[in-house]
Parts: sequence; C-alpha cells; structure tokens
Amino acid sequence: MDFYYSLAQIIGFHALLGLSAYVVLLTGQVSFAQGGFFAIGAYVAGMLTVLAGWHIVPAMLAAGAIAALAACLVGFPALRVRGLMLVVATLAFGEAVRLFFFNLDYQIEQGGTKVGPLGGEGFRQIRWFPEHGWTTFDVMLFVLVVVGVVIAALWWIDRSRLGSVLRAVGEDELAAQSVGINLTAVKVSAMTIGGFIAGVGGALYAHYTTYIEHTNFSVLLAVFAIAYPILGGLESVFGTLIAVIFVQGVLVEGLRFLGDWRSLLFGALIVLAMNLRPKGLIDGSLLRRLARLLKTERRHA
Repeated sequence: MDFYYSLAQIIGFHALLGLSAYVVLLTGQVSFAQGGFFAIGAYVAGMLTVLAGWHIVPAMLAAGAIAALAACLVGFPALRVRGLMLVVATLAFGEAVRLFFFNLDYQIEQGGTKVGPLGGEGFRQIRWFPEHGWTTFDVMLFVLVVVGVVIAALWWIDRSRLGSVLRAVGEDELAAQSVGINLTAVKVSAMTIGGFIAGVGGALYAHYTTYIEHTNFSVLLAVFAIAYPILGGLESVFGTLIAVIFVQGVLVEGLRFLGDWRSLLFGALIVLAMNLRPKGLIDGSLLRRLARLLKTERRHA
C-alpha cells in the first residue's frame, strides 16, 4: 500500500503545481515561473524545519508567503508584457532561481553533523516527517487535506467577483479595462496567489523526498505546471486535478513497464487528448451536461 500512498502524495504535489498555474492562466497569461516558486517553497520550508526547528505547518505557510512575495515582485515588471516576452521573462526568472540554489551554500552544525543546502550537492536531512513518527499514510492524508483546502479556496474564488474579474481579463483585456478593471493589479494578484500555492507545494515536496537539488526544478517542471490546467481545461478547477491524475497516475506510473517507449506514447496520448478535447478534459459543455443530470436526479429524488 505504501506505493499507492506515495503515488497519491506525488499527485498532490503536482496538483498544487498545476493549480498555481491555473490561477495565472485564467488571466490569459502563460508563466514559466511556477517551477521557480516551487523551488523557493521547497528550500525555504526545508531550511525552516531543519535549521530553525520549525513545525511543518508554519514552515509550509511561511514558504508559501515568501514564494508569494517573490511572485508579486516578479509580477509587476513581468506582467506588463504579453505573449512571448512574458514567456521569456518568466522562463529567465525560473532559471535564475534554479541557479541561485545551485550556488547556495549555507550549513550549520547540529549534533556533530553539518546540515543545510550545499550548492550543487543539494539539500539533505529534510526529515521532519520520519523524525516525528509520521507514517506514509499520515503524510498522504496531510498532503490531500492541503490540496483539498486549496481546491476549495479556488472553487470559491471561481464563483466570486474576483473569479469573474480574472476570467474577464483573460477573455478580453480591452473590454475589461474599459469597465474600470486595473489589468496590472489583477494579473499581479493572480501571480501572487499562484506563487503561494506553488510555494506550499514545494514545501510539501521537499519534506516528502527528504532531499532536493537544483535539477529538481528545471524547465520541465514549469512545462508540467502549464500542461496540467491546459489539458484539464480552464472551465473548472477540478479539470487540473483530473489532468494530474491522468498524467502522473496513468501515463507516468501506469505505463512505467514500457520503459523508454513510454515517452513516445506519453506525447502521443497528450496530442490525442488535446485533439479530442481541445478545450480540456472538462469543458463548458461537459459541465452543463453534468448540471442538467444533477437537476434531473433531484427532481426524481
């Protein structure tokens, strides 16, 4: 069962990563900075629990807050541009963060052993969960609770005025601006929320793996972050979760027996899914059918 518990945890981290990009994509912006925010959350939370002795919950929230601050600071200059310029700007930021942690060397001595990030050799000894007696099931439950809270919060945002504003900016910036919406403020707010979610995901990831290094936060991670909400669809926050389960649970783990052939099939299945469901696995028509089905069942009940 430990394998399935670990798989559920992996799906949880990637769900948070995808949800962080989902918020930004609602405004029509494509950001490759999510991997950088994920890395910030991982290193900050690891340093707080290992070097400062913090509990995992405040460390996770602090890591998310620092990642959100970084996202806000990046958002102001980056989100004034659009299209390819935004992609290049956020991609450069993600790589800058990765290289920063590649050169970060900050260790202290604890119990005769030096602990902390050691540049290219990575950051070891992130063992808060096992040191406090948490089982794989306990960690899985904790991760799923965090994911559930984030999904619930985004679901509420989607149905609030803020969600309407985010989607209005994403659908037509000129029309949104004409009714008094501050485009920069909305885009920076979305980036900040996304940064917080990515930072929380990175914090959980670091404590799951117990060892992180700069190569864990490459461009591929940012590509996955964007792919999940696009594949799942932007009509519903649950589309991102379904896309993560499809990619990580079915394609990555379910096809592991295929070895290197899995990469070819992985790409082919993604292309097939996007052709069959160009607006995502969960689009507006599917949501409307589900709503009608629920109304019919309630009448018969």
